[in-house]
Amino acid sequence: MSTAAQLKELLASKIRASLEQAIQDGELRVDELPDIQLESPRDKSHGDFASNIAMVLAKPARMAPRAIAQMIVDRLRDPMIERLDIAGPGFINFSLSHQWLYDLLTLVHDQGSEFGASNDGEGEKVLLEFVSANPVGPMNVVNARAAAVGDTVARLMRAAGYEVGTEYYVNDAGNQAGIFGRSLEARYRQLQGEDIDFPEDGYPGDYVTELAQRLLQEAVPLEDMKPDERETFFKRWGTDRMVEQQQQDLAAYGVTFDVWFRERELHAAGALEEIIELFKSKGYMFEEDGALWFRSTQFGDDKDRVIIKQDGAYTYVTADIAYHYDKLKRGYTKLIDILGPDHHGYIGRMRAAVQALGYSSEAFEVLILQYVALLRNGQQVKMSKRAGEFITMQDLLDEVGKDAARYFFLMRSPESHLDFDLSLAAEQSSENPVFYVQYAHARICSMLRQAGEAGHGVLDTRQAPLDALQRPEELDLIKKMAELPEEIAAAARYREPHRIARYALDFAGLFHSFYTHCRVLGEEPAVRDARLVLVAAVQVVLRRVLDLLGVDAPETM
Repeated sequence: MSTAAQLKELLASKIRASLEQAIQDGELRVDELPDIQLESPRDKSHGDFASNIAMVLAKPARMAPRAIAQMIVDRLRDPMIERLDIAGPGFINFSLSHQWLYDLLTLVHDQGSEFGASNDGEGEKVLLEFVSANPVGPMNVVNARAAAVGDTVARLMRAAGYEVGTEYYVNDAGNQAGIFGRSLEARYRQLQGEDIDFPEDGYPGDYVTELAQRLLQEAVPLEDMKPDERETFFKRWGTDRMVEQQQQDLAAYGVTFDVWFRERELHAAGALEEIIELFKSKGYMFEEDGALWFRSTQFGDDKDRVIIKQDGAYTYVTADIAYHYDKLKRGYTKLIDILGPDHHGYIGRMRAAVQALGYSSEAFEVLILQYVALLRNGQQVKMSKRAGEFITMQDLLDEVGKDAARYFFLMRSPESHLDFDLSLAAEQSSENPVFYVQYAHARICSMLRQAGEAGHGVLDTRQAPLDALQRPEELDLIKKMAELPEEIAAAARYREPHRIARYALDFAGLFHSFYTHCRVLGEEPAVRDARLVLVAAVQVVLRRVLDLLGVDAPETM
């Protein structure tokens, strides 16, 4: 029972053995054999797999590639290989017997929801931090893209054998949190009838007024507090309420975090002072113009970074270094941050800090997410948090639903700009990609219910007449299933969740084609039973990929 990746490894080993035999026979003279690559040809007539190894060896062996290919073909005999062809300048095309596809169906049924899992990550301990929006307002569509990408990357990496933790960093000790607290206090006092000005740099959204009304109902004895205590109270009470709302919004979106880490806890624990003393002891700090600086250029950054400003206040860099040091001290060997496109400058300084802390630069990785543009009926929807008028994540979910939102955010690579078509995402038609994929699953559920009602259950693959599966539509489905483990491993390794969204769409398309051309019920028993096994395996794979994307697999639509 082999997946496509395992078959490639097996065929590569057989090709290598053939080449080693040719060397022993004196027909091939090379110092060493390169890695042998096999690919799945786009043209089905070229077989199941193809290799260019003969062309790779042509120059060092000083031989025509077709002659090298013929050496391999002459020595490669195996029951699993039905046909070998030499094509073009020296490609070797392999057509395998269908037995490997029938064995694959058994593997899918046996592994079920774990199909596609691997140990590609070798248990590497990874901490994935994403979203981490300032707790000063509701989640927006930019946060929604980050949440979909981060959560799916975490799911993929776990499936590929990494040990993954997820974390949300709550920036509740910075300047924005202070502005938000003052905004809340101003609205609260205005509701009490005081004639005071709203902060010029404040957050004017209706949600701030709603929070002030909620606080007013709680009847907190604020008059007994000193001014600095009031300021701290409004900042903490307000950010805590926003964090609660963010947690609820993310949960509705299918995203949960292992840890919600508070920046204010870093300050309370003296973590910033610890970093400063550590860097001073290593000679990485210097004073200039009344400020304290980190010699980050010593570790490849484009400029040195201020740690303590002239007024004695810490910079954002200081808390960020302390936070990443905390992550590393927890035993993680790879830190992955998912950030917006305005954070390119963040990478160099944090990578420098990680090295200054005594870790490899490879321990820190950043995925940059590009901007999202919302379109409705072909027109761009404007978003502005400062104006208090913006599309929240909850607005998006109300309009298109969790599944469409996640799938649409995952269709493009993270580093690509994304035009999100709200009109298409809300459509209940085959034009909507997520509907198209989910409908394939619902259609299978209907087929299996009808088969059960007619007394035809799904047989064990070891008893089913699987050799009745001979049509291209059937075999193409199984071949696509065989690719999933390799797709998951690659998507995890390169942090490319869009690979799985694309796979799901392609796989659903193959099933819909099968459904159009191949009847299940009403066929003669052998064909019917074999196709029921196939359809049930398709259901397993669809559920698997939808789960990896964080999208539901509905049984009816």
